[in-house]
Amino acid sequence: MGHGTTAYRTTGDSDYPPISEHGLIGDLQTAALVTTDGEIDWFCSPRFDSSSLFASLLDRRRGGRCAIAPAEPGYVTRQLYFPDSAILITRFMSDAGVGELVDFMPVADPSRPSDTHRIVRLLRVVRGEMHFAFECQPSFDYGRAGHTLHLTDDGAVFEADGGVGALTLHPARMLGWEEAERFHGPRGPEGPAGDGVRGAATLHQGQIGAIMLEAAPAGQPAHPRRLTREEILTLLDETAAFWRGWLDASTYRGRWGEQVRRSAMALKLMTYAPSGALVAAPTAGLPEQVGGERNWDYRFTWIRDASFSVYALLGLGYVEEARSFVGWLADRVQEGTGDDPDSPNGAGPLKIMYRVDGSSDLREETLDHLAGYRGSRPVRIGNGAADQLQLDIYGEALDSIDLADQAGVELGHAAWTRLVDLLDWLCDHWDQRDDGIWETRGGQENFVYGRVNSWTAFDRAVRLATRRSRPGHPERWRIERDRVYAQVMKDGWNAKRQAFVQHYGSDVLDAALLRTVQVGMVSPDDPQWRSTLDAMDAELVSDSLVYRYNPEASPDGLRGSEGTFSLCTFWYVDALARSGRLSEARLIFEKMGTYANHLGLYSEEIGLTGEQLGNFPQAFTHLAHVNAALHLDARLDEAAGRRGPNGRSQPGHTLTGVR
Repeated sequence: MGHGTTAYRTTGDSDYPPISEHGLIGDLQTAALVTTDGEIDWFCSPRFDSSSLFASLLDRRRGGRCAIAPAEPGYVTRQLYFPDSAILITRFMSDAGVGELVDFMPVADPSRPSDTHRIVRLLRVVRGEMHFAFECQPSFDYGRAGHTLHLTDDGAVFEADGGVGALTLHPARMLGWEEAERFHGPRGPEGPAGDGVRGAATLHQGQIGAIMLEAAPAGQPAHPRRLTREEILTLLDETAAFWRGWLDASTYRGRWGEQVRRSAMALKLMTYAPSGALVAAPTAGLPEQVGGERNWDYRFTWIRDASFSVYALLGLGYVEEARSFVGWLADRVQEGTGDDPDSPNGAGPLKIMYRVDGSSDLREETLDHLAGYRGSRPVRIGNGAADQLQLDIYGEALDSIDLADQAGVELGHAAWTRLVDLLDWLCDHWDQRDDGIWETRGGQENFVYGRVNSWTAFDRAVRLATRRSRPGHPERWRIERDRVYAQVMKDGWNAKRQAFVQHYGSDVLDAALLRTVQVGMVSPDDPQWRSTLDAMDAELVSDSLVYRYNPEASPDGLRGSEGTFSLCTFWYVDALARSGRLSEARLIFEKMGTYANHLGLYSEEIGLTGEQLGNFPQAFTHLAHVNAALHLDARLDEAAGRRGPNGRSQPGHTLTGVR
């Protein structure tokens, strides 16, 4: 693992690196992005949803960065992960030599929330010699807080104004710290900043240098000190051992081992271990259309992710991770932290998203002082969609709870009692307009996807009550389930389009309805389903990639267009497999692999020329990737009829004729 396709990019590209030209490192409480040119251009601390220390990804001048790269032009870079780990290696190659920058975040006690987080940047030359330059200038609180630099012979401390936080830079031997100097960062009305540190070092073959960045709360910066070679290498070995141990616990033995393990690693890196919550992405403000306004903050946990993550985690053998996420979900159900459930216009007893610790204040604001990625403004933090009514979340929550229950992860009495109340609320409120899965801001509609998942909620509730003999109102839930079914078949079907459509009275197709066959509301052999899939083939699918809907036909309250949704493409693979179109499903799955970046990571969308768009990497896409692989593996094995150990088919040809 880690020996696949690598990035190849020459110096001299535009100021903003392509979104795909990044790797992800993390310590299960926060994460950082590293470009293929060796720059950390995004890092928030102490949590994913905290304010940034480095954000040059969103403003090259004022965002803050930590960069290490060859001092002379004329080099190329390649990037890969150290096998079976989240340790990132960026290789610099020139006529004079080859150097490697090794980036990682040590994992201490991930289950215990910590205000202190470390990034280690180890530099070594493996051939010849290379002259490197380094620069470190944080820009606290998204560039809104200035800072003071304390520079010593043993390192540096950056202390933010206003008690925002601090960053300590610990150098290791042989990095040439004696040459480090202070430089003045940008100041002025556009955004505060403070001084930075830069320097240079020449390393010969076999030599190692390093720095460690340590983020801490205000008033608690570490004392800078010189690190030894042994300390750095010990941290490296411990980090590698942690990740290898975690990956070794996977039970996946399917056809796409490398791809699936990388998606599993990405999902683990986006999990906040103290609560078990999975963020939708570790970034904010990356555009769905470059230069456009679809720039959202995804550093939160969506209820919707529950069923997909639980299925993926259980399918890979990670029962404890699934248990943690279901525990987080059960806490939200038990707290009922949404709006007053009796309010006719409220969002219901659950919010659609929460912070990783379960708190629900996600007030949206714009950072007008930031230029935005390649001019994509406004840059938003927080998420105003948190207060929307999205009825589908109740079905997704119940589906995940049911899946976990089948694997032995049961709800306690208090959570079940609250769940019964939630279902009773849904009985009274499912038949109303909502804002829909795509969080559009064009007004509420009778979205069919919300109805499909209301059906799912009632269906899974009946199963749970029956299987565990739990108290509740299963007869009422059956009645409401059947009412939803009848209404969807009558009002969600468009006879002219011969397809289920986005909302009642519409002729707009919606890729979200690919989930209808996954949850079992319709049979994959049903003629209505097959004609719906045919309609999507003709209108939403472009060279195997899938648009979520046509924004021109379904105004969503925002200007501009968007790329294809990678999540929807993997849903399409799953739907094709369920419908018996295995050859197509496998080919599209394989083609989709060519749109991952050099490390196997996916953002939210794919643009017309194959570029990655939107927040990066996106958990929803990686969840759908794992789930599609699991289901496609199973269907191919069934079709081949040659099962071997662990459910794998015996050697031979599949329906595609390729193994």
